[in-house]
Amino acid sequence: MARRGHRPSQAPAGRPRFWGRHAVTAALENPERVVRKVWATREALTGFSIPSTIPVVFADVTDLARLVPGDAPHQGLVIEVDPLEDIWLGDLLQQGEGDQRPLVILDQVTDPHNVGAIMRSAAAFNALGIVTPDRHAPPESGTIARAASGALEVVPWVRVVNLARALEEIAEAGFWRVGMTGEATQTLTEAMGQQRVALVLGAEGEGMRQNTAAHCDELAKLPISDQVESLNVSNAAAIALYAIATRSG
Repeated sequence: MARRGHRPSQAPAGRPRFWGRHAVTAALENPERVVRKVWATREALTGFSIPSTIPVVFADVTDLARLVPGDAPHQGLVIEVDPLEDIWLGDLLQQGEGDQRPLVILDQVTDPHNVGAIMRSAAAFNALGIVTPDRHAPPESGTIARAASGALEVVPWVRVVNLARALEEIAEAGFWRVGMTGEATQTLTEAMGQQRVALVLGAEGEGMRQNTAAHCDELAKLPISDQVESLNVSNAAAIALYAIATRSG
C-alpha cells in the first residue's frame, strides 16, 4: 500500500517528560518506547522493575515538582522519554483490514487534555488508531500521557501532512467517514449503518473545517437535549465510540 499522508520526519524540539504512575508504568512496559531517565522518590519506586540501562535519580517530592508543570500530580515518578517512532497511515490502514475497528480523525484539536482523553476512549473502545494533522495538533507530552492514562503507549497515532488527502486514503481503505457536527440533520446512529466508521471530530469551539467536512461521507450529530449547545470534544468522542461499539447488526 502506498505510504501517503504520512508524518514528515522532523527532529523533536526536546524529549518529553511523563509523570504519574499510569503514564510511567505504561511507558516502561511499551517495548517501542525508549525511556532515557527516571526521577523518583524511593517510596514511589517500590514494586517497580527498572532496567539497569536506565539511569535512576532519587529525589524528594519538592525536587520532582520542579521537573513538571505546576501542580502536576507526579505521584513521585517522572521519566524522560524519546517520542515514539512515526507511523505511516498506509501501514495503520493495512493493520485494520478485515475488522470493524473504528478510526478516529481529529481536525485541529489542539488541547492536550482533550487529545489524551480521546486516546483513552479510543483504547477503551478498541479503535484502530487516531489521525491528526502534523500541524495544529499537540506533540507528545506529559499532559497527553497523563490524560490518556496509559493509552498513549497502545493507541497508534498517525500525523499527516494533509488531512483532506488522508481522508481520501481512508475512504479508499473502505471506511465510511462520518463527521460530527451539531448542525447535522441526522444522528450518528442513522448515519453510520454497519460499515467501518472513520469518526471525524473538529476543533474545540470551531468544529470541523469546511474542507474537512467536504471530505466526509456523512455529517451526524449526537442526540443531546437543547439545554446545552454542545459537548466537549473528548466527551463527544467517548459517546460516539460507545455508539459505534454497541450498534446492533
